Amino acid sequence: MQFDVLVIGGGHAGCEAALCTARLGLKTLLITGSLDRIAAMSCNPAIGGVGKGHLVKEIDALGGEMPKIADLTGIHFRTLNASRGPAVQATRCQSDMERYRRRMTEVVFKTPNLSLRQDDVVGLLSEAAQITGVVTKHSGEIRACSVIVTTGTFLGGQLHLGHEKMPGGRAGEAPSSGLSYSLSQLGLELGRLKTGTCPRLDARTIDYSELEEQQPDSPAPMFAFESIEPVLKQVSCHITYTNTNTHHVIQEAIQSGRAPLYNGQIAGAGPRYCPSIEDKVTRFAQKESHLIFLEPQGLDTYEVYPNGLSTSLPPAVQIDFLRSMKGLSRVEVTRWGYAVEYDFVQPTQLHPTLETKNISGLFCAGQINGTTGYEEAAIQGLMAGLNAAAKLKHQEPVILGRHQAYAGVLIDDLVTLGTEEPYRMFTSRAEHRLVLREDNVYARLAPIGAKTGLLPQKRFEAMQAFEELALKDSQSRRFQIEQKYAGYLSRIQKELRDQVELDACVIPEHVFETQTPGLSNEVFEKLRKHRPRTLGQAARISGITPAAQSLILVAIKRAERHA
Repeated sequence: MQFDVLVIGGGHAGCEAALCTARLGLKTLLITGSLDRIAAMSCNPAIGGVGKGHLVKEIDALGGEMPKIADLTGIHFRTLNASRGPAVQATRCQSDMERYRRRMTEVVFKTPNLSLRQDDVVGLLSEAAQITGVVTKHSGEIRACSVIVTTGTFLGGQLHLGHEKMPGGRAGEAPSSGLSYSLSQLGLELGRLKTGTCPRLDARTIDYSELEEQQPDSPAPMFAFESIEPVLKQVSCHITYTNTNTHHVIQEAIQSGRAPLYNGQIAGAGPRYCPSIEDKVTRFAQKESHLIFLEPQGLDTYEVYPNGLSTSLPPAVQIDFLRSMKGLSRVEVTRWGYAVEYDFVQPTQLHPTLETKNISGLFCAGQINGTTGYEEAAIQGLMAGLNAAAKLKHQEPVILGRHQAYAGVLIDDLVTLGTEEPYRMFTSRAEHRLVLREDNVYARLAPIGAKTGLLPQKRFEAMQAFEELALKDSQSRRFQIEQKYAGYLSRIQKELRDQVELDACVIPEHVFETQTPGLSNEVFEKLRKHRPRTLGQAARISGITPAAQSLILVAIKRAERHA
């Protein structure tokens, strides 16, 4: 059987990729290890947050699915940084984890042009540097014109809980085996990363009378353009804190060699900006407490997620440090926290389209590219899907600039600079974050979504009408922001124009093959290794000096004259 597009993995990246290509009329197959775990929220039960919420809004403007499902299954909506400037204000939705999974699974199963298969992909097929399909554990060879790999933490995954090590990409689920070797055989460099999750708590054993309540916002901020108010019952979260006793328990476990992160058991780098509680206690030893949010995982469960307590310490240590905290003196654990170590593809080996440079038609999206988070995965899946479709239809690729979207910042950071630790999106990663606000997302990206065909025309027209009205209505928040920051926005337009011009200068291939006179050996080696698509991308590579950029520009102009 021949498919246009084959997607490996049914997580947040895989769902967006498969839905995108199927909706664009391509015959698509989604292969995943378990059809019962499509779109499972492996870690925290939430969508959005600072930087991440911006990505979800961008997914909505481009025609993706995550924002709609988040709104339909949200049980606690808040605007983060509400007291700060509009550039850093962001929407966050506490989701009912099981309802989210079921809703997305229903959409995936009902989408035309999209087939599903429960199986394991153990190898990739290619001919003359062109992907031709995959090899599966049970179904044999399956042919496809394009393959999108979205394996998350399952690629060579290994779980760590105290001294116990076991194969797995998620608790109770086997890792992907064989695919790492196949990627390596195709010339892709792999690395090793680590992430983790928190223990889950029994809400019936928590003393909420001792805790600070955090109510959802009313009216609720939401993600999808059409959403007006929550569908589900809204619930509160609660706040507790670690203390010196908590830290003592953790420090003693580290010193006695019971912490996998510190005894040499785990080699992969963990997320700097979402550290485990072991890392927090060690790296911020001067702090006497850390904030912990107790977040309900759904309306039909009594499990609670203690956000901020990611750990791989032994169960006995986990229960000890939990019971040292206010409101948790009698708490019981339903599931232990653990760490997962997995393989990833160094993303500098990808084009800005997320297609690999080595193998035509092979795309990578999500945590396999070194990112962390549902939102970062979903936007990559969407962009990989758009570009796989564009390539098969012989259309122009969809590449978002850093001035256009956080998605553009995310992908450019990955493919230009690479990563040595799980990459997480923050508003601070954007040079001009005031231009990339949540409130102007439809002006920025809806035309692009409509051009690709993924954003339905009627929805695009409604977004356009909304934008026109918002910019005319002096009671409109959108109007007030544009007026308040008009001077700043005007000043940065020249900087943005200069950046756009640099990103429009496509570097000819011969620059990577023959050393341009005047370029140092170091610069030439960096150009050969990274093969930046444009002069703007080259300028963001460490060591590519202004003088080197000028020489590259000369080579570009010379190539244009001889074209």
